[in-house]
Parts: sequence; C-alpha cells; structure tokens
Amino acid sequence: MTSLRSTPSQTVGPFLHIGLIEDDGPFAVPSGTPGAVWITGRVFDGAGTAIDDAMVETWQADLAGPECSETRSGRRGFARSDTRAGQFAVYTVVPGPVCDGAGGEQAPHLDMSVFSRGLLRRVVTRVYFPEHADHHLVDPVLATVPLERRDTLIAVRDGDGYVFDVHLQGAGETVFFDV
Repeated sequence: MTSLRSTPSQTVGPFLHIGLIEDDGPFAVPSGTPGAVWITGRVFDGAGTAIDDAMVETWQADLAGPECSETRSGRRGFARSDTRAGQFAVYTVVPGPVCDGAGGEQAPHLDMSVFSRGLLRRVVTRVYFPEHADHHLVDPVLATVPLERRDTLIAVRDGDGYVFDVHLQGAGETVFFDV
C-alpha cells in the first residue's frame, strides 16, 4: 500500500504549524510573571480522538480589573499554541472582569479561537475559571448558555494551572459562539 503525503485542502488545517507558531506564541505574559499559570488542554474530534494538528488562540482582559478600552499592564494579552505535542499550552494570568458596555461586568474569562482540519472557519468559545463562580451567576454571556452545558466553558484547576479540553462535536461538545 502506498502512503500519500498530506496536501493543503480548503479547510483551516492540517498545515497550521507552518509559519504560524512563533517561539513566544504560547506566552500571553513573559515567563516568570507573578501569578502566571499554564492553561493546557486537548482538542477532540466528534469520535473523541485528540487532534494533533489544531491550533488555539486566546486573548483576554487585563488582570488589574475591569477593562473597557485597552490593556493597562503593557502585556500582550494574546497567545497562540498548536497541538502537535498532543495538547495546547498557554502561559498567562487569570484575567480580571470585563466591562460589558451596559454598566455591568462579565466574569473573568479568556476568549479562545480553535482552528482545526475539517473546519471551514474557526470556532470561538470562552474559558471561565472555577474560582469565579459568583461572577458566573451574573455574566450576561454565560447566562445565554443552558445551565446543563455551562460546564463545557469552565476550566478545571490542576495543580498550579488549569485544564480546558475542547470537544468539537459529540457528547460534551464545547459551547461555541457565533461571532
């Protein structure tokens, strides 16, 4: 049997690693930043198989508190990681709450885009943190998600960091937002 090499297709993968991942890509904050944590996870397809050629991008508010216009800390607030090693890994700080523009606050969260083979466009989700459960109750975006599916948006504490797995389809599918 002849083995054929992968070729580009009309989807967003599997060539995400070519020219897109830089050495500092996974770092939303510099190494050694006080309070920084690793957020790791895997991206799963509909059959429950981990995808090793996906990419995630995260962006977030400032740690200092409600951010209504710009990041005040001078850090990037953006990170990008692929899953070639079996999982993605993003080094960041847990953000502060975000002004929602209507006088309220959204719970601390990361916004995340996922790019993977088989997707014609990225999918967008959010990563919320378990220690902010009181903020989850009043978050206007989280309030639009059925109660039984909200756990797909909440990272799990793991030692000094967090784990957030993304399920593109199937049982336990991550909630994605139409943006």
